[in-house]
Amino acid sequence: MTRLPYRQVLSLAALAVALNIVVSAWCGHSAWSQAARTIRIIVPFPPGGPTDFLARLLAEQVGRAERQTIVVENRPGAGSVVGTDAASRATPDGSTLLFYSKESIINPHVRVVSYDPLSCFEPICRLVTSPTVYSVNAASSYLTLTDLIDEARAKPGTLTLAAAGPASPFQIGFEILKRAANVNMTFVPFQGGAPAVNALLGGHVTAMFGSYFPVSEHLKAGKLRALATASSARLAALPDVPIVQEFGYRDYEVDIWYGLAAPAKTPKESLAQLADWFTAAMQVPEARARLALQGLDPAEMCGTDFAALIRKQYSDYGRIIREANIKAE
Repeated sequence: MTRLPYRQVLSLAALAVALNIVVSAWCGHSAWSQAARTIRIIVPFPPGGPTDFLARLLAEQVGRAERQTIVVENRPGAGSVVGTDAASRATPDGSTLLFYSKESIINPHVRVVSYDPLSCFEPICRLVTSPTVYSVNAASSYLTLTDLIDEARAKPGTLTLAAAGPASPFQIGFEILKRAANVNMTFVPFQGGAPAVNALLGGHVTAMFGSYFPVSEHLKAGKLRALATASSARLAALPDVPIVQEFGYRDYEVDIWYGLAAPAKTPKESLAQLADWFTAAMQVPEARARLALQGLDPAEMCGTDFAALIRKQYSDYGRIIREANIKAE
């Protein structure tokens, strides 16, 4: 058997590597995406919630499409601080991601944290939003948001509003409306949207502010009444319900968003590849149908646009938290 010269062996090996890279690119997979690795998505909330649902749905879609092993790791605690901190300390090689949410930018204003939400992460993409609604019990006399606000002005401090909290996006959104409307209503925090809904159904609070999904069935059944949505446009599911801006509160908008971030200094090519993967997964009809069932609307915003949104909300929320003296506990 003829043995090839050592230099020729090295040349053939290099050619094989180059061909492998070309073939990988031709098939739609970069050399980075083909690397044998497990991608870990840290969800800083307990299993079963909307963030966990979204992470597992997209991990399944991306894993199948890109032949990647993707695991979802729930790291709840301290209002998402535990998981967010763990993600900030991970090796920035594209193998660890964080499911990022508004809680990640609120917590540094109300808790002691060891990460900076602006410098410790590379925003990848906002993926979905969840619309929010002001609701009352159907038996109440309030037919519009104006009715509720007029009553609050007439009876300062006596009306109550339930929401998940404290120090939640809902409390901050409510404080913004209180200031815009110049009213004094009492915020009543609950450990999640479901308990707040139960309090409203039971007549224990005047109104509620929360995501649309937990109240949707009660609205359809006629047990609750939607006064206004806090989106920038009317919801397709509630076409007859005005948005808060229609009552004269210009630029008022409160939605809940979920997205992906990576540890700071993650390579740009890795970030671009991940953005492509996850936004592609959002376009799969099966995934979109399952998102709709959970009241989640696709709202992709990637790279610098997502980073700008985070910076703005971090600044705006910090100001409201200080002015309203909002505390985590």
